[in-house]
Amino acid sequence: MAFRKVVKGTVLIGGGAIATVFGLSQFSQYRNKHGNFMYVQAAEPVNIPMKNHFPTREDQFLALQNTSEFDVLVIGGGATGCGCALDAVTRGLKTALVERDDFSSGTSSRSTKLIHGGVRYLQKAIMRLDFEQYRMVKEALHERANLLEIAPHLSGPLPIMLPVYKWWQLPYYWVGIKLYDLVAGSQCLKSSYVLSKSRALELFPMLRKDRLVGAIVYYDGQHNDARMNLAIALTAARYGAATANYTEVVHLLKKTDPKSGKECVCGARCKDVLTGQEFDVKAKCVINATGPFTDSVRKMDDQEVSNICQPSAGVHIVMPGYYSPDNMGLLDPATSDGRVIFFLPWEKMTVAGTTDTPTEVTHHPIPTEEDINFILTEVRNYLSCDVEVRRGDVLAAWSGIRPLVTDPSSKDTQSISRNHVVAVSDSGLVTIAGGKWTTYRSMAQDTIDAAIQAHNLKAGPCKTVGLFLQGAKDWSPTLYIRLVQDYGLESEVAQHLASTYGDKAFEVAKIAQVTGKRWPIVGKRLVSEFPYIEAEVMYGVKEYACTAVDMISRRTRLAFLNVQAADEALPRIIDIMGKELHWSEQKKKEELESAKKFLYYEMGYKAKVGQLTDSSEITLIPSDIDRYKKRFHMFDKEKKGFITILDVQSVLESISIQIDENTLHEILNEVDLNKNGQVELDEFLQLMSAIQKGYVSGSRLAVLMKTAEENLRERVVIPVDRSGGGL
Repeated sequence: MAFRKVVKGTVLIGGGAIATVFGLSQFSQYRNKHGNFMYVQAAEPVNIPMKNHFPTREDQFLALQNTSEFDVLVIGGGATGCGCALDAVTRGLKTALVERDDFSSGTSSRSTKLIHGGVRYLQKAIMRLDFEQYRMVKEALHERANLLEIAPHLSGPLPIMLPVYKWWQLPYYWVGIKLYDLVAGSQCLKSSYVLSKSRALELFPMLRKDRLVGAIVYYDGQHNDARMNLAIALTAARYGAATANYTEVVHLLKKTDPKSGKECVCGARCKDVLTGQEFDVKAKCVINATGPFTDSVRKMDDQEVSNICQPSAGVHIVMPGYYSPDNMGLLDPATSDGRVIFFLPWEKMTVAGTTDTPTEVTHHPIPTEEDINFILTEVRNYLSCDVEVRRGDVLAAWSGIRPLVTDPSSKDTQSISRNHVVAVSDSGLVTIAGGKWTTYRSMAQDTIDAAIQAHNLKAGPCKTVGLFLQGAKDWSPTLYIRLVQDYGLESEVAQHLASTYGDKAFEVAKIAQVTGKRWPIVGKRLVSEFPYIEAEVMYGVKEYACTAVDMISRRTRLAFLNVQAADEALPRIIDIMGKELHWSEQKKKEELESAKKFLYYEMGYKAKVGQLTDSSEITLIPSDIDRYKKRFHMFDKEKKGFITILDVQSVLESISIQIDENTLHEILNEVDLNKNGQVELDEFLQLMSAIQKGYVSGSRLAVLMKTAEENLRERVVIPVDRSGGGL
């Protein structure tokens, strides 16, 4: 039996290899004939004039309220919803879009940040001879190429390494990856290749080397998902779509069709979430593009309708950039429970994920400690033992809800395809469900095609293939140099602005404040270790940011990169937004509280803080306890059993280190578990124990006290008789 399996596997691999070699030879001929990789043929040019600037939120609300009837009303401001709005408006349809929260506030900002065809879906297509899966991969690879072309400032190709630890896996994975290239055809980003063990370790030195045979590197795309979603929304607005965030659909409007006598959906009753004002938006066609909330909108149309979506939660974590090379990702194709884990460089940090578990639909998904530890365990399996993977190095964590299309009775979300479904109800509600980020444009095209057919709308063909998104038209890889030269921005800040706003980076640079330093001339950072500047907050308000959460999570990505840094930046962000939006002091307090709550629950701050509690166990050996007690007593000279800000200031002044009082408050507050304004000896020992176990990292108090101890020990007291005496 075992021998038969081996023979069968060998035949499959050998046959696949032969087929692949033949296919690749044909592919090579095709490539030589047709030229460069990744070619996307643009659709017909858009005849609608594009506004120089996007309208204000107030203008958008006036358009929603004063337009007698739209052709299309889209519910949902995620990637698919905004894609539908852009597709519709560029076909000449009078278009509106409403979103209950912020653009990209849900799943679209909580992805793996990949633009990909889906290697694992291709594997399923081949193993199961599933043509539908193959077609989905083919479509996704076309959309990948298109997205990289229409928003090059927000996206780019990323090499991903697949390490191989068994000799027989090398030809198996090589065949699969080469087929992935083959399916992409002329839109292949770059050809995949095989690496020896030594070369693999040279490119990914953090990789576990024992039993490593070699590696295969293939290419997929990567992007800034929330900013990409926003770019789609802003582009639609500039073409004339009335788009409004924080606008909730209270219920659908219906009227009786005089010909058929049936009730038809004809719009929606909407509410401005920020003011409470309600108004009707009439439309010939209403599109439901609400992702995980698809079924709740469908039930507004028909309470008896059965569910078509099964939500699945995917958790990701962010770790320091030193966990991965700057430009090389890692794929674990078979985790301990059969899932796939990506380990990718992103925004100079490292993103690891994702999990895949059934979940309930919620507006505020929370990453669990169980999921975070699962990802850390899988990461440890692939990294060198020299790299200590610590729980304390998790800088942020989030959970996103995937809107998977399934039979309501199915419970196994891992076997579900990410295909999309377009459905038109008896009353005319058009629903788009399922799919994935990469295929948002084709999903939107299918949806608008269905809407046009179902409602007899007069519109031209789809024009979004090759259509540049906001900021892409005049962007170039060297644009940041002009920002440095023309405005005196730091190089890192200029690169960040260029890759975030594209050719609109100059608009941000123009409003950047003078620093008062010799260099940089303009551009005050919100936090020292990230290139986000205060001018981005002012510009973010123009981009329809209405809350502090919008700013830290979707206009900037601080909350997704480092929750503590985002927390530190909040007061300044709220001050700037308060001036721009005329907030009262009470409103500022509410925004601060709401943003801190978001960081605490939804971005993993709770899980991070929970690693050090007043019940944390002290597991230090006696010699370590003695050593840390001595360090503590260097600050607690009066043997009070606790240290305060005054104690720390006194020691720091003695070694000529100056830290302002507010910063010291923050540093002690991180360790002050019972929040009584002082750090007791037990709290300090709990901190050091948590650091040793890897639960906590980057504790400023621990580093500060260690530095002070070393400085004090290095000081040599010169006796008076050796100094030459004196009078």
